[in-house]
Amino acid sequence: MADYLALRRALGYRLARPEKLLGQFLERLEQAGADVVTTEAALDWSRLPANADSNWHAYRLSVVRGFATYLRTLDPVHQVPAADLLPQRPHRASPYLYSDAEIAGLIAASATLRTPLRRATFSTLIGLLAVTGIRVGEAIALNRDDLDLTARRLLVRFGKFGKTRALVLHPTTVDELRSYQRLHDRLAPATGTPALLVSTAGTRLIYCNVHHTFKQLARLAGLRPRSGSCRPRIHDLRHSFAVRSMLDAYAAGQDGQTQLTLLSTWLGHVHPASTYWYLSASPELMALAGQRLDAYLADQSAGRP
Repeated sequence: MADYLALRRALGYRLARPEKLLGQFLERLEQAGADVVTTEAALDWSRLPANADSNWHAYRLSVVRGFATYLRTLDPVHQVPAADLLPQRPHRASPYLYSDAEIAGLIAASATLRTPLRRATFSTLIGLLAVTGIRVGEAIALNRDDLDLTARRLLVRFGKFGKTRALVLHPTTVDELRSYQRLHDRLAPATGTPALLVSTAGTRLIYCNVHHTFKQLARLAGLRPRSGSCRPRIHDLRHSFAVRSMLDAYAAGQDGQTQLTLLSTWLGHVHPASTYWYLSASPELMALAGQRLDAYLADQSAGRP
């Protein structure tokens, strides 16, 4: 497994979640006394838990399938499950758009975590995601030298598809990050990690652990699913940032298309269509866009420029 992950990572993949899942799959094989990957074993494990979404089952199988394909090149005794055994039905969850009060509640809930460093790390992480809209993986990958406190600039080096972008931070955000760094220097074990955000052990945060802790904080903050497909997720802080940015732009009378182009660049989207989808979940924003369109059409019909 280590060799497989090293090979994939050399091609640019991060594989934080697949690494955890493959570890669980191999533990199950070991408990069963099996030393060969079979289609039956892969299917049995992939269908766990039984009450999970079918797309989650399909994703688990795809993780095993990639590893099994690698193993089969080394030894043909391994079986590669067919891609259509558990078909993945593409769909996106409905974004959970956080209010300012809900974000404040999440940050307040982080005060219940076990150690001062852990409390500071998660309150800083949630705040940073909320005010910058960067991806969770990008935040975890930040190094201390990516943050220029004097210039108030954050360099996101490990964006999707290897893109790098520089973000200008608000002075209050800089103050919070400066305070976190001081606490980090005082409390974190000296591990030599360059990471900006660290765990209690002084190491870089792990993607799966961050998601697990966020779910815990969401429960403590009293956040509940709004529907079967709209649950509070940490990634939705990014959606909320995008929607709030466009609402602020409309309130200030700014050109929506220009701001959308800037927002797409800020978020690190390759295609503007991705940014459009981020915004489509907000009835308030869609209503404002509709009002703008109505006003434009009225002007056109009246012959006004």
